[in-house]
Amino acid sequence: MGIGVKVKVWGEYALFSRPEMKVERCSYDVITPSAARGILEAIYWHPGMKWVIDKIYVQKPVQFTSIRRNEVKSKISSNNVLPVYNGADKPLYISTKSDIVQRASLLLRDVSYVIEAHFEMTEKAVESDNPGKFKDIIMRRLKRGECYHTPYFGCREFPANFCLCEDEKIETAYSGEKDLGFMLYDMDFSDLDNIQPMFFRALMKDGVINLRDCEVIR
Repeated sequence: MGIGVKVKVWGEYALFSRPEMKVERCSYDVITPSAARGILEAIYWHPGMKWVIDKIYVQKPVQFTSIRRNEVKSKISSNNVLPVYNGADKPLYISTKSDIVQRASLLLRDVSYVIEAHFEMTEKAVESDNPGKFKDIIMRRLKRGECYHTPYFGCREFPANFCLCEDEKIETAYSGEKDLGFMLYDMDFSDLDNIQPMFFRALMKDGVINLRDCEVIR
């Protein structure tokens, strides 16, 4: 196992969309491992290392709220871009009057997690890359609150606050065991022509989801 770190993340709202909900978004009960990885990559990413999520600590009770908002149902056609670039007269805009729709979303509110993770070196690491170097950079960025872009909880409109967690004992909101069902684990990018989702059975014990030995289903 590589070098580990604990990061506390919290925010007002979160939306970790279930893939089976096609139109109106519905969030999982807790943050997904892929969303947790995305937050850590927003803080520090390098081709010579990769993040692996070990545990997720749920620090606040799961609370849902529903919102309804205006969205557009289409996007600019990529087939129109090149002809317009070459002088053709085709529209390169979206008319909100004709494309606007109202959609409901089931969100999480008032969330707080501690992400326990480690990083491993990849084949893209160069001679000057080493675990000690990456560890120093990560710790420095966490203590200063630095990030490449603002981390978010599932959607960019729901920003995530973060800080280094140095607590030896992490308090959680639950005791006992709770089965959260199947959740999205991550996406398998090993074949870029056939990207596949991966799922796992999320079992929360005393407010902690342990991902170290979970079974991943493709």
